[in-house]
Amino acid sequence: MTEATKFKAYAVLNAGEKLQPWEYEPAPLQVNEIEIRVTHNGLCHTDIHMRDNDWGVTQFPLVAGHEVVGVVTEVGEKVTHLQKGDRVGVGWIRNSCRTCDHCLQGEENICRQGYTGLIVGNYGGFADRLRVNADFTYKIPDALDSASAAPLLCAGITVYTPLRTYIKHPGTKVGVMGIGGLGHLAIKFARAMGAEVTAFSTSADKEAQAKEFGAHHYQKWGTAEEMKAVTGTLDLVVSTVSAETDWDVAFSLLANNGVLCFVGIPVSSLNVPLIPLIFGQKSVVGSVVGGRRFMREMLEFAAINQIKPMIETMPLSQVNEAMDKVAANKARYRIVLLSE
Repeated sequence: MTEATKFKAYAVLNAGEKLQPWEYEPAPLQVNEIEIRVTHNGLCHTDIHMRDNDWGVTQFPLVAGHEVVGVVTEVGEKVTHLQKGDRVGVGWIRNSCRTCDHCLQGEENICRQGYTGLIVGNYGGFADRLRVNADFTYKIPDALDSASAAPLLCAGITVYTPLRTYIKHPGTKVGVMGIGGLGHLAIKFARAMGAEVTAFSTSADKEAQAKEFGAHHYQKWGTAEEMKAVTGTLDLVVSTVSAETDWDVAFSLLANNGVLCFVGIPVSSLNVPLIPLIFGQKSVVGSVVGGRRFMREMLEFAAINQIKPMIETMPLSQVNEAMDKVAANKARYRIVLLSE
């Protein structure tokens, strides 16, 4: 076992406060764990929700960060698939029951016992080092640079999983609602999977950028009348937005057998019109991050197809400024924090 030494981190001590330099002494390295020297952290809006205890599950002090890339420095004695010097990544899920039918199929994200989140009751990546279960740690392909890989570990897998699940054949007509941290990656992945992609946004000035990301079509989000041309045409609509909108309009976009999938989390409930749902054999579904099977597959797919998020980098010491920028919707489109 590795002798514990203090890790230097940035932590929030009470809900809603700013992050500040903080040190903690980690638990001894377990036989199935590795220690990582952290080099990059993707900043996700979930880190802000956890900082503010918006979901009532945060334990303080909180060391956030769940899109972590770094280099393996220590290896537990029962870890065989990783070694010192490997470049690896860690995402939202740090463990699951491993024995239920979902886990056995690589769908730990819907573990019947409930998975454990990296920063729920545990310290995350906003630190110089991190100790985690090796089984939920992933080698980063050589063709992906570390800064680009970090946001894929949460944002990337969040959109890859439903696209991989519901795109059944080339030419599938896919709509992506929202061109932000999740949406711009959804466009890129859907295009690479052979889909015909329509991007939807409330911003009139994002058409050129959406098409640069790979969208074949662009539609400014509007009323049912304004969206009439695309009504009933899409096989899959992925909603990445967290703001309220007209969900009846979103549902109306579906063709027969179409799927409306939520990965963004608006605060309201949803009323689904039953007649078109039944007679059009349509579906309304949700999707949460992804299990180990799709995580490994997603990283390889991104490397082969050179799918990388649009990022801007900031030093980890400026994490509070970075969070303010994300909260103000001024990030384009993911911020990656660099260790110093």
